Amino acid sequence: MRDSFAIAIAVLVTTALIGGVAGTAAGAQSTISTDGPTAGAQPAVGAAATGAGAAQTDGACGFPYNATDATGETITLEERPDRITTISPSAAQTLWELGAQDRVVGVSQFAFYLDGAEERANVSASFGASVERVVDTEPDLVLAPNSSAADVEPLREQGLTVYHFPAATSIGDIAEKTETIGRLVGACEAASETNAEMYDAVEAAEERTSGVDRPTALYPLGGGYVAANNTFIDAIMTAGGTDNAAAEYEAYPQLSDEVILETDPELIIVTDSEAAILDQEPYASTTAGAEDSYVVMNVNHLNQPAPRSVIESTTTLSNAVVELRSDGSESTDGAEGGSSDGDGSDGGDSSGDGSGDGDASDGSTTGDSDGTDGGDGESAGDTGAESPGFGAVAAALALLATGLLARGE
Repeated sequence: MRDSFAIAIAVLVTTALIGGVAGTAAGAQSTISTDGPTAGAQPAVGAAATGAGAAQTDGACGFPYNATDATGETITLEERPDRITTISPSAAQTLWELGAQDRVVGVSQFAFYLDGAEERANVSASFGASVERVVDTEPDLVLAPNSSAADVEPLREQGLTVYHFPAATSIGDIAEKTETIGRLVGACEAASETNAEMYDAVEAAEERTSGVDRPTALYPLGGGYVAANNTFIDAIMTAGGTDNAAAEYEAYPQLSDEVILETDPELIIVTDSEAAILDQEPYASTTAGAEDSYVVMNVNHLNQPAPRSVIESTTTLSNAVVELRSDGSESTDGAEGGSSDGDGSDGGDSSGDGSGDGDASDGSTTGDSDGTDGGDGESAGDTGAESPGFGAVAAALALLATGLLARGE
């Protein structure tokens, strides 16, 4: 165990809905951006959302119901779906949060950290979803993250009703996604209550850190890839009281060692209790590495764009910021304790729907892909991210990283 500053919260037991732990590889993440509303700028809970996939939460939660998804396809639900299959861990997490888990018959392997999820059919293939396994669950509704775009048409060709979500890159996107899921499954009131709880947690995190100096933070995904701007993870970092050291880049860029050293984060976000990456270069030579300053986050929550992820991650991170500044003899007025309990397994949606279905990414490169938002696999341009030989090899690595991230969604 490290003797200096380290906040390790590996298991967040804040609700009876989330339990069990499934380990996942580092690098499967999910994400959000800071463009969406945060506390103080939230849409009225229960108000009707607009746009593709908008969910009506004005009390009209009956059936039949028509909804247009991210592909432009309008699906019709003649009655409340009693058999729901999700190929995204973030969507599964949301269904558990809404109390609809008893109607879930199939989940991706990255959702097995949820209490009782292992009793559902595993619909994962070696990559993405298995059409055959999904069909075997005989679902009334299939929820597909943005990173699972390639799975949507094959499932529809089998006569299944599939709703495909756009990428979630902000807390506002997650709120809209939650309302959409609530409307699709007939749990509108639960969705509104969940969003209210999420926005309250974000507001509390922002208030908790309002009187302290915001440290620069970095979330390494491995191989030089980091969570940058316009991702769900960036939104978590901002609401949690930090400034993303990679904010000048977009999505999930691969940065060179030189560029990472230039970002010089004061705090490193990790998902393993040993924080092994701080012993590796270039991270060991940053301010965070020199001062052994890191915070351990629940991989399932950090990498999956869903309400509980926001609640637990912003709480954990804001408490870590207050403790970090307190250790540095800075004022920490208003600091609240609290640790979240999570399990970190799904890494996913880190994923994104690709990533573990981390709904972090609801989509392909950023989306609900099973976990994480998934990166776009591009280098950081003229900033030194283009190391010799980046070209084709790096492109392949980028695609691999995107897939891993997608699993967290």
